[in-house]
Amino acid sequence: MANNEAAVYGAESIQILEGLEAVRKRPSMYIGSTSSAGLHHLVYEVVDNSVDEAQGGYCDSIEVVIESDGGISVTDNGRGIPTDKHPKMGVSALQVVMTTLHAGGKFDDSSYKVSGGLHGVGISVVNALSATLKVQVKNKHKLFTQEYSRGIPQTELIEQQSEISETGTTIRFLPDSEIFETIEYSFDILAKRLRELAFLNSGLRISITDTRPDSEKNKVFKYDGGITSFVSFLNENKHPLHEPPIQLTKEGKLDDGSFILSDVAIQYNSGYQEDVFSFANNINTVDGGTHMTGFRSALTRCLNDYGSKNKMFKKTGQTFSGNDVREGLSAVISIKISNPQFEGQTKTRLGNREVKGVTESMVYAGLEQFFEENPAIAKKIIQKCIDTSAARQAARKARELTRRKSALETASLPGKLADCTVRSSDEAELFLVEGDSAGGSAKQGRDRYFQAILPLRGKILNVEKAPLHKILNNTEIRTLVTATGTGIGEEDFDIEKLRYGKIVIMTDADVDGAHIRTLLLTFFFRYMPKLISGGHIYIAQPPLFRLKWGKKERYVFSEKERDKVIKEETGSLKVGIQRFKGLGEMNPDQLWDTTMNPDTRLMLEVRMDDAVEASRIFSILMGDEVEPRRLFIEKHAGEVKNLDY
Repeated sequence: MANNEAAVYGAESIQILEGLEAVRKRPSMYIGSTSSAGLHHLVYEVVDNSVDEAQGGYCDSIEVVIESDGGISVTDNGRGIPTDKHPKMGVSALQVVMTTLHAGGKFDDSSYKVSGGLHGVGISVVNALSATLKVQVKNKHKLFTQEYSRGIPQTELIEQQSEISETGTTIRFLPDSEIFETIEYSFDILAKRLRELAFLNSGLRISITDTRPDSEKNKVFKYDGGITSFVSFLNENKHPLHEPPIQLTKEGKLDDGSFILSDVAIQYNSGYQEDVFSFANNINTVDGGTHMTGFRSALTRCLNDYGSKNKMFKKTGQTFSGNDVREGLSAVISIKISNPQFEGQTKTRLGNREVKGVTESMVYAGLEQFFEENPAIAKKIIQKCIDTSAARQAARKARELTRRKSALETASLPGKLADCTVRSSDEAELFLVEGDSAGGSAKQGRDRYFQAILPLRGKILNVEKAPLHKILNNTEIRTLVTATGTGIGEEDFDIEKLRYGKIVIMTDADVDGAHIRTLLLTFFFRYMPKLISGGHIYIAQPPLFRLKWGKKERYVFSEKERDKVIKEETGSLKVGIQRFKGLGEMNPDQLWDTTMNPDTRLMLEVRMDDAVEASRIFSILMGDEVEPRRLFIEKHAGEVKNLDY
């Protein structure tokens, strides 16, 4: 029976959070998390407001600055947030926008035709979660300022200047360290999002500048070609089958009378990868949605209909699957809609049902017309899909060799795998080790309960240059796929069958080791990307040197650290230096203490903050095109850390 005295539940138990208290109480409800992702989301909310001004035709320049103290400023040359007194609230409209949830111009169709900031909580949430925030507005030929702290006004709206001709808004904020796990911004993560926005808004100039000490950087993005420039960017290190990209655009209305603009750009290349990105009102819908479903359905149906109509199939009744028509495809789908229905405040998936039909009919009709007018290009694309379909049939047979039985049926696992005892994938770790020598040391040094060892012989196949059936016929890759248990590729991959929560790449600290690591990362990125996005891939950091002086010893991870220890800690004692070129040179206990022991090891988690840039780099380093790789090497030659003479 419950203890009534200890659990009184009455009217006094119902709390009402005033103003922005709810945001500070439950920040993850509004920005997804208080991790680095949530921190960067603050910037996106502010920038999205400026982009909404650009979409309305009122702004053509946005400047983002990472300030020297770690704060962020965002400046646009839009209309400026209204500063006159709000008729209902009795304070300036600016203060209403900054301090009230669900207040803004995004609910008024006459102010914004389309908007990414649908919920009207963006800038007020940023204000609530900032230690300090200062807003400057130029409108009505005047400059106004107001300052806040954790969402609370610290000053009245102050008129600082008059007779100003330009308009615009500047928001400068410092995230609250009491809320966020880190307040360190990544220039690259922010630049990735700003580059996307510039691609999606033709002619809009967006700059980002980092003014923090020792990290001065600047990038400017402006693309007059819009999403066709985006697709060309995706394919810049590949062999396009046709030039320029196919662009399909249509403006219309949904059943409820609301506005929709569908914009799609498509270009095939000779490679084997799919790079398709979808956006709704400039928001990267990484989980897809109805616009992506409509696009895929139309693409498959149109290519099947065209191939059948023009008797391009060798067998009667032959058809392409969705995977057949997406190999070697680079595409961008951008939908702009008056009333988008996103799943959650972080907007990763579009839910408007009617968008599927609109997108599907637009893409089908546009592609059908393009193919009729450009039969030579249509023939190239159809032939590539036919070749892909044939290769996929061969891959289906090879794939059967990689399927593993249930986790308890360990007889199906590779013989070279030294498995662990634990059956919980959350606890289990798989170390991918270079060669039998290092594999022997790792097997002897590991904790058998939760650590498994898989030695890989030599270098695996470069998957950037090979079709799936050849990849699955590669012994080392087949062994790796069987060990992980997930299957491979979009058709077969199942994250629920993952046998190891951590997959650790452990290679030698030399050029060959770096090459093997890059080949493995290419494979995971292209064929098991959810292992990366789910935080399952790690890179071990074995020490480079063992220093011994007197009765002391120390393992260090770089030449710089070695020199620092010798200078500051060893005094006048003679220092013995052992250089570990390979993991096989380390004793099992040394390997355990320095690289495998969870209490003392150092590991890098592989993350995918910028999938577009990652795809571009893999294409440069591992693709068929030699010239981009040569230019990349020339540009970065001075940064090399390991060089074999």
